[in-house]
Amino acid sequence: MSALVLAFSGCAQQPHEQKWAMDYIGPKIMQPLQFTDMASSSGKLESSKDFLGKVVVLYFGYTHCPDVCPTTMAHLARAEQLLGPQGKDVQVIFVTVDPKRDTPKVLDAYVHAFMSSAIGLSGTVAQTKTLAGRYHVSYSYGKPDAHGNYVVNHSAAIYVFGPHGNGRLIGTELTPSEGIAHDVHQLLADAHKSWWQKLV
Repeated sequence: MSALVLAFSGCAQQPHEQKWAMDYIGPKIMQPLQFTDMASSSGKLESSKDFLGKVVVLYFGYTHCPDVCPTTMAHLARAEQLLGPQGKDVQVIFVTVDPKRDTPKVLDAYVHAFMSSAIGLSGTVAQTKTLAGRYHVSYSYGKPDAHGNYVVNHSAAIYVFGPHGNGRLIGTELTPSEGIAHDVHQLLADAHKSWWQKLV
């Protein structure tokens, strides 16, 4: 588990009588989901407001990643399957920290290799830096080899936001699919309960 996750979890207070597979951070510590006009693998500009009403799972990586990124995406894909019909209320967003190579077309092929519903986001250098900094995501570029290939070292946390865009949970590539599905189901159940209570 990263030092960032440990630091956050040490400050957060979990909701009464709820158990989480990931670390409950909560909206008082984790910034709300916020970005505007980033190019998506769907071929249009996306903003965070477009995903209100869904649980959003945000992950920063890059398509040339040899290990942690495909592992994490595979876990998220399996979690979506485990959620069954509730999967339609979840949006996985893969943000590239390598926009030079990861064009929307490249991202589209990559994310859809794991799940048809996932969206890849590719911003400008400034957009990527701003969004990554918002969630304390670090990344750095290795020296290119003779063929121009290089490695990007990056944070590997999974950020989960509730239907209103508020920060809720942080996981890692080690969080099992069953745990992710459990926590997302719990967030959706809490949101539904709050909505129902407003009606009555």
